[in-house]
Amino acid sequence: MSLSVVFYDSTNIEDCPWPDTTYGLYAISYLIPVMKERSEAFVGNVRTRLLVMSVDGIPVPVTVNDAEYANSYACSPYTHYVSYAKQELSLLRNRALIAALSAVLTGIGGLLKASRFNRVVHVNNWLLSTNLYPALSDEQWSAALDGLIRAFPGHAIAFRSLNASLNLREMDLLRERRCRLVPSRQIYLLRTGDSDFGNAKARWLLKRDRALAERHGYVEVGPAEMTSADLPRIAELYKLLYLDKYSLHNPQFTARFYEQALAEGTLELHGYRDGATGRLEAILGFYAREGAMTTPLFGYDTSRPQAHGLYRMLSALLIGIAQDRGLLLHESSGAAQFKRNRGAVADIEYTALYDRHLPAWRRGSWSALEGLLGKIGVPLMQKYKL
Repeated sequence: MSLSVVFYDSTNIEDCPWPDTTYGLYAISYLIPVMKERSEAFVGNVRTRLLVMSVDGIPVPVTVNDAEYANSYACSPYTHYVSYAKQELSLLRNRALIAALSAVLTGIGGLLKASRFNRVVHVNNWLLSTNLYPALSDEQWSAALDGLIRAFPGHAIAFRSLNASLNLREMDLLRERRCRLVPSRQIYLLRTGDSDFGNAKARWLLKRDRALAERHGYVEVGPAEMTSADLPRIAELYKLLYLDKYSLHNPQFTARFYEQALAEGTLELHGYRDGATGRLEAILGFYAREGAMTTPLFGYDTSRPQAHGLYRMLSALLIGIAQDRGLLLHESSGAAQFKRNRGAVADIEYTALYDRHLPAWRRGSWSALEGLLGKIGVPLMQKYKL
């Protein structure tokens, strides 16, 4: 029996079937506004064509790009593997190595553009730093890949945000379908649902981190205490950390994105207010899927004294939520030692890439990148705990 794979765009999205499930209700509230108002209205540095691929009635967002080299890495492999990678080189703390790798990336960047590297379709792309996957069977994922190859014969087909801890079955299937597994970054996962979660050191650190809020006069708030008046401050807190301190290549969420998160619960919002002024000083927003959760939204007032420990108390709040709900916490990348000390374990994240339907001159860049990152990139990530 053949499986149904149908694509919907903004002109016929009303015809798309949506399952009456938690995932289906989430998908309709998240995806339809973005499709009708365009991606830039929600993520300022993402220009893309968003479609819904319905696989036996299960909606999966698909983004289609041709170039857009200034896009966030959420839709631009060039930004991820060249532009952002150059910024991350400073973490190596080795001038000679940084200079050598920067030169390599510059050279690679020219070759990647020449091979139309960003002519790519991303599967299950929610325009976020980390995409958690819905539950599809092997047969459904295989049918989806076949449908994508037919619909986009000139594009590479990419599945971002795959790791062996959460997606081993999907990775094995895509490998069998002759997809490349191209390393992307080292991530950190915290299994809070395990009965032996947290060693003595981790438990002590988390207890200390949680105590900082009371010590410095911060009050925990959840979704019920968030209002539209908080939205500009939420945007500011994310900008202070992820855009100003880290990189403008991170998704640049707009006011419309935050409005939707608050109104529809597409992200569950928690944070801390200053107990004296009521001003929001730290914020996180997460979503959960198939036993895991991740936080695309995380920020705090970086001008506050470091001794207040806003990052530490916000992280402890996040871990506490995950533990209460028995969820695996996907902590993304960065702050490696901090996360390891609190019980997280490292894993390598991959992009599964199908390009066998493309001409050789298009496939060469992905092949070279797969080999280079497998032999050099992953060992460096593991050595320097990036």
